[in-house]
Amino acid sequence: MIAVLKNGVTEAQKNNLVKWFRSQNLDVHISEGKMQTVIGLIGDTSKVDIDMLNGLEIIESVTRISDPFKCANRRFHPNDTVIEAGEGDNKVKIGGGHFAIIAGPCSVESEEQIISVAKDVKASGAKLLRGGAFKPRTSPYDFQGLRGEGLELLRTARKETGLPIVTEIMSTSHLDMFRDVDIIQVGARNMQNFELLRELGRLRQPILLKRGLATTLKELLMSAEYIMAEGNERVILCERGIRSFDTYTRNVLDLAAVPMLKELSHLPVIVDPSHATGKSRLVKPMAMAAVAAGSDGLMIEVHNDPPHALSDGAQSLTPVQFDEVARKIRTILSIIND
Repeated sequence: MIAVLKNGVTEAQKNNLVKWFRSQNLDVHISEGKMQTVIGLIGDTSKVDIDMLNGLEIIESVTRISDPFKCANRRFHPNDTVIEAGEGDNKVKIGGGHFAIIAGPCSVESEEQIISVAKDVKASGAKLLRGGAFKPRTSPYDFQGLRGEGLELLRTARKETGLPIVTEIMSTSHLDMFRDVDIIQVGARNMQNFELLRELGRLRQPILLKRGLATTLKELLMSAEYIMAEGNERVILCERGIRSFDTYTRNVLDLAAVPMLKELSHLPVIVDPSHATGKSRLVKPMAMAAVAAGSDGLMIEVHNDPPHALSDGAQSLTPVQFDEVARKIRTILSIIND
């Protein structure tokens, strides 16, 4: 249920109404907009008398919401959420008109590699550095990442370049190792690991939540709800392609998900064209299309030597290729924002 307050409502009036809602054992989420204040109510609202609320002098309207996702719902929070990551001069904003590119290798392989790639992508305009320390691979015999050592190398690259770091967590047992990671990524395979999502909801770091291989938008939003219901509202949604019957691409990049998610939710939406296509030559056109579709950012894999990458070299751009993509993206953004 949402209650929209009339303009001119005093702080005391609002606080009294919120106090009453909480006395009814309801969780209250307040969204302060430029033109109106929206109060979202979560819990058993069946006993709340809508006619009584509509009769209050300070209430503009009251609406019951049937969608199971509440915190992530745009009707609860009409204004776009802006997520901040990093510190000081290196702080980055995503959402609400702030566009950011996250770039870096699929896997952290060595200090030389991660620092070299970090410097290159920063020079081309990337705002955040991605790199896998823990790698969920289909085969147990494939490279599984450098794990704790990989995290340390990401921290070294952050110190060298100032770029905030984004890396994937796979288990609740790793939480202590991720305390200073700027954005914690939940991969497609863990999108419905609900115990992990609950634990991440108790943190205050931004969470980048990737869509599962065969999940609906509703299921993605419900996973975001698990995080937000625990108190962490700093969630970024990521479309990374869904599994289909076609074999020409690794997955099918569902770009219709971008405007649809932004219609349903206030959370930022970014796109990962690297994992979606699985082919480096397709990253550029799909990245450009994702920007034109209204995404709030991109996640692109970049490696200084893709043919010898320990994971996903086929979908990785070289620094020179990434620079060209970044320039094209800036052109499209200038047209969209004109």
